[in-house]
Amino acid sequence: MINYFKASFKRKMARRFTKEYPPKIATYQLNDIGTVEFANWTNPLAPLQQLSPEMVEFFKKFIKKGDLVIDIGANIGDTTVPMALCAGTEGLALGFDPNPYVFKILQANASLNKDKTNIVPVPFAISSQEEEFYFISSEASFSNGGISPTKNSKHGKFVHSEKIKGVNLKNFLETHYRQWLNKLSFIKIDTEGYDKEIIRSISDLIVTYKPALIAESFGKATDEAKMELFGNIERLGYEIFYFEDFNVTAKIQKLHHKSDMTNYRQTINIYALPEK
Repeated sequence: MINYFKASFKRKMARRFTKEYPPKIATYQLNDIGTVEFANWTNPLAPLQQLSPEMVEFFKKFIKKGDLVIDIGANIGDTTVPMALCAGTEGLALGFDPNPYVFKILQANASLNKDKTNIVPVPFAISSQEEEFYFISSEASFSNGGISPTKNSKHGKFVHSEKIKGVNLKNFLETHYRQWLNKLSFIKIDTEGYDKEIIRSISDLIVTYKPALIAESFGKATDEAKMELFGNIERLGYEIFYFEDFNVTAKIQKLHHKSDMTNYRQTINIYALPEK
């Protein structure tokens, strides 16, 4: 009971007071990969993330050694790391996250497992053009949040003191990673309800290189927004699938029509593959 009240007090403090929470390193044994280190965030409001062999095997369905893979909304790197393990040191994993607090944990994960991964953390949001935003959260410790062009936002009342940068992904890659573009095989997007806008902003990149895609359909989004996400992907020449979890054994179901998206009231993940 004492531990419960201590944890409750810590969560309350994290909601009300801004504070830096450091990473905490855990070690996992992942089958043929061997020992892998992973940094969790000690923020009391941040859920504990774990790596598993089944998670890595899930990403192996889409990613091979030497690929360029991109994680938009990477958070602490809980999907960036297994993606990077699949691409290996001969590949490249770019992890984009504009949250200045969570980005430090992403950096910590990028610094680990150098003999197995090649992760570059990038502190930018993805937008249609180069611009600046405020990062805003409902919690003082910034365990959640999103970008906004103004300080008044549905994301909350806690506004980071410095603006963050938004970049057009295609322009960014052509400027800094042009030599990698032909190896682009996979893009994961998780941007708290903005996935359909991200898909629209990178549609030229998707059409050119046809990477496998993962996106999130936000549970609180309207049915119209969920169907728009489906349409934004389908019109690029992709088949779309619901999947239950980032696990190679998870349930998978093909979505045939945009209305299928409205069958799920909770937040779900979908993946999309180029039509054959």
